Amino acid sequence: MEKVVLGFSGGLDTTFCVKYLTEDKGLEVHSVIVNTGGFTEEELKKVEAHAYALGVKTHTTVNAVKGYYDSIIKYLVYGNVLKNNTYPLSVSAERLSQALHIAEHVKKLGAKLVAHGSTGAGNDQVRFDMIFQIMIPGIEILTPIRDLQLSREAEIAYLKGKGVEMNFEKAAYSINKGLWGTSVGGKETLNSKGMLPEAAWPTQMTKGGATEEMIIGFEQGEIKKVNGQSFQHPTEAIQFIQSIAGAYGIGRDIHVGDTIIGIKGRVGFEAAAPMVILKAHHALEKHVLTKWQLSWKDQLASFYGNWLHEGQILDPVMRDIEAYLTNSQEQVTGDVFVQLNPYHFQILGIESPNDLMSAKFGKYGEMNTGFTGADVRGFTKIFGNQTSIFHNVKESNKK
Repeated sequence: MEKVVLGFSGGLDTTFCVKYLTEDKGLEVHSVIVNTGGFTEEELKKVEAHAYALGVKTHTTVNAVKGYYDSIIKYLVYGNVLKNNTYPLSVSAERLSQALHIAEHVKKLGAKLVAHGSTGAGNDQVRFDMIFQIMIPGIEILTPIRDLQLSREAEIAYLKGKGVEMNFEKAAYSINKGLWGTSVGGKETLNSKGMLPEAAWPTQMTKGGATEEMIIGFEQGEIKKVNGQSFQHPTEAIQFIQSIAGAYGIGRDIHVGDTIIGIKGRVGFEAAAPMVILKAHHALEKHVLTKWQLSWKDQLASFYGNWLHEGQILDPVMRDIEAYLTNSQEQVTGDVFVQLNPYHFQILGIESPNDLMSAKFGKYGEMNTGFTGADVRGFTKIFGNQTSIFHNVKESNKK
């Protein structure tokens, strides 16, 4: 019996894939779940039990949380990356980490087939396919949902016919949870108008009548402390921030974007920790970096986010940009003060030994100690000299 490695989450699509590949295709399925921070130990055990109940030959759990941060998330923070100024690339980033680990599992088992549960309409199919083609060339890629053009309703009907028991009501929404946020897709996101109902959000708001202040401590761009508490690894700090900010309903939104294959799409997401962290980090950078550092960072980070979103994590240019982003963080050390409120948050300010907004150099709008008024008069004459020449020549040519 031929082996196939299946990227498995335990959701509707990959549940369908197990039954279809084992019973309809007669393959020996080896499922693998790559945890990028979206599962508790208890949930992982339930996914494993579900996989074996469906008929897989083996099931493997890969803990990729820290590696996911070190290889991808860290650079999204350094670059303050938000796709279309809205979306923190929650699913985009984790799919790449998952695809790379699945490819390694294929090599380990010596399988000739690999499968994923992506549909034919979204970005994930491109991300998985491309990384598999690069990392495990020659391995055949099976995509039952895409190839059969199945709706979620058709998948549910098939599984019920096979006697599979799972929460099909919950399966009405496609939920992908990870360290860097959770995406939520449902009937409301299939059209250009419509907001997800309260019950569809995985994290419910439980702090509706309260506000609190959070202090995030950065050292060279990475989170080291939250509210005075130190963490061994930034992933722990991210999860801690999520546990606090998520209860305020912060970071909920609908992202409208262009897919890799050229169609528009909408998806809901909740990303309390990523949104707070990115805005806090950016606020600190605005105080400690020069204007041209900030300008070039914005340009490179925008390209980095878009190219990562389109699955191109293996392009060597990404390593070049990561080197630049890492170097840019040398002075990004300090505390950022954040006020958490129901459904939103505010940056109250920062404290940093590297703050360039220092009173000893002058007070904005009041006085300056770095140069005199005469210096400014001379500077402005030189600064506008070429433009002045342009307008003089233009006026002369009119005569």
